[in-house]
Amino acid sequence: MIYNNILLVDDDEDDQEIFITAVQQINPQLKCSVESEAIIALQKLENKELVPDVIFLDLNMPVMNGQQFLVEVKKREELKHIPIIIFSTSRHEPTKLITKQLGALDFITKPDNFTTLVEVLKPVFC
Repeated sequence: MIYNNILLVDDDEDDQEIFITAVQQINPQLKCSVESEAIIALQKLENKELVPDVIFLDLNMPVMNGQQFLVEVKKREELKHIPIIIFSTSRHEPTKLITKQLGALDFITKPDNFTTLVEVLKPVFC
């Protein structure tokens, strides 16, 4: 699958900036939108203000966490086709398993440095 329009749902501004920079380094043609709050991202998806090819989703967020967002997206007929890749600092294997059971396409643990991030994301976009 080719992903040209990416949505990152993550409340950490530093992680947002690093992710966008890595995506642009991989392919400057890719469009990357960001939402800091999962509940707002869900509303914008429902209203078709956001129409991503893929969603990268952090798990640890206030109000609505990533797992809750994943469940809500996957139970909506008009949204459940959108692939969701968990993008989290978690290395907890049961969490990885649960999110995949809930419909996540993949689980990427956030790397500790930019170079590794680019290498980890490259196969997703190339």
